[in-house]
Amino acid sequence: MDIKLKPGKRLIINNKLNFIFMQDMLVRLYDLPDHSSLIKKLNEEGIIIRRPLAAEKFIIVEWITKHFGTGWASEAEVSFSYQPIANFIAIQNGQILGFACYDSCYRNFFGPTGVEENQRGRGIGKALLMECLYSMKSQGYAYAIIGGVGPAEYYAKAVGAELIEGSNPGIYNGIMSEVPVD
Repeated sequence: MDIKLKPGKRLIINNKLNFIFMQDMLVRLYDLPDHSSLIKKLNEEGIIIRRPLAAEKFIIVEWITKHFGTGWASEAEVSFSYQPIANFIAIQNGQILGFACYDSCYRNFFGPTGVEENQRGRGIGKALLMECLYSMKSQGYAYAIIGGVGPAEYYAKAVGAELIEGSNPGIYNGIMSEVPVD
């Protein structure tokens, strides 16, 4: 038996994709930390966090497919069906560095989100997370769910997220194995 562990939720056994399910987390949107200094820092580095335009949909979905797979790209595509678009991107010099969505797989859920591997550790992911959560708050949500988290410690530290007991396997239970939700 050939077993390979891939980052995130993928486990490859004999070249067949299997999923490692992770718990959901709950975030109190009425108690979010201020992130204005992070946005200012990124802006000074030439990194802009903004909602994409509808005309950018296919460019962004293609980028997500290339870097994170078709599962996340499918969910991100749904985020473009809302008004306002339920998606934020990080760009620098016209290049996409990362993305984050909400309300794409279920209402009140944050994710998927991803930052290009060579850009991680700069605060881009946190800025995208915060923009989404503040947007959800402005739309009337008091809480947000982060579905199937990998880095639970990260979300706990960044926004005070708490694990939801009994949420494993969660919303992806029974998903078609041919759809790689990485």
